Amino acid sequence: MQQSIYQLATAGVQTLVPYQPGKPISELERELGLTEIVKLASNENPLGPSEKVKQAIQASFADLSRYPDGNGFALKTALSKKWGVDSSQITLGNGSNEILELLARAFLTTEHEVVFSQHAFAVYPLVTQAVGAQAKVIPAIDYGHDLNGMLAAINDKTRLLFIANPNNPTGTYLTEQALSNFLAEVPEHCVCVLDEAYFEYVDKSDYPDSIAWLAKYPNLVITRTFSKAYGLAGLRIGYSLSSPELADILNRVRQPFNNNALALAAAEVAIQDTEYLAATVALNNAGMQFVTDAFSAMGLPWIESVGNFVAVDLQREAARINTALLHKGVIVRPVANYEMPNHLRISIGTEAENAFFINALKAVLADV
Repeated sequence: MQQSIYQLATAGVQTLVPYQPGKPISELERELGLTEIVKLASNENPLGPSEKVKQAIQASFADLSRYPDGNGFALKTALSKKWGVDSSQITLGNGSNEILELLARAFLTTEHEVVFSQHAFAVYPLVTQAVGAQAKVIPAIDYGHDLNGMLAAINDKTRLLFIANPNNPTGTYLTEQALSNFLAEVPEHCVCVLDEAYFEYVDKSDYPDSIAWLAKYPNLVITRTFSKAYGLAGLRIGYSLSSPELADILNRVRQPFNNNALALAAAEVAIQDTEYLAATVALNNAGMQFVTDAFSAMGLPWIESVGNFVAVDLQREAARINTALLHKGVIVRPVANYEMPNHLRISIGTEAENAFFINALKAVLADV
């Protein structure tokens, strides 16, 4: 009998369920023939890239026949100046997702374990399983990380700890004191990955300045992205900050041209555009208030979020509601795969997009 090609794949990959991204607008247009569609599913920046970034991209067109700078010198210099770190502490990724994969490739084998929280980012179990490592998922407390439970799960086989701060999809966050206490207890043989994909949106006095910990903890790596607050999701660029030694390890497994020239040029300008970032945060704050006020008026609980998204509890299975919203031209994110079957995650959009979603939700809930 002919052997299945699946049997040739590694054990972890054979049973791996691929990551399911948010439905594209074009797909819903094809399926339902709708002309008015609002996408609030993927935590994208509704402002789009800044004008300065668009100009930088345009200026890069002339060199597209050349390979990009594989070392990302200009972007690393801008990041170094922005965050007060040495360029040797920076690793560039094709989105921060690639950094997560690089960490798995560099530090995990089938003999190792990875610790992360329930309701945490779906990529953590994916990169763990892909290399055949064992995942230890710690039950959440109020939809957030149980740091004591995570510490208790560490053993001699543990190599990676994934912590999302803020957490996706719940929007919860960990304070400086809580994380400081946690890091002091993490053994040296565990690499602690602090995923800060949404940190720019946080306005909390007790949110940590994690970069200050890098000098003290050589096993700490901070991952960040340009996909969210900087509006560059389509260009796929992110980075990590760590000790020079840890960065050196990641750069050994990183592909030499993993960042394209347009992304490098755009990110270099974006990290310096403080006016755009301020406008982004202001729009998000206003939109979050509008959406959560509407949830309150409808009697729907939600998880308090410090990101650019919010998870609302529909108090019933969310799949039917999600399907009905799609037929009204609203794309949001069901999170049953995060063990939250009654929740939908809503990205904060423009004022008009938020209103369109709320009106559609009211209409859908009135019919069920």
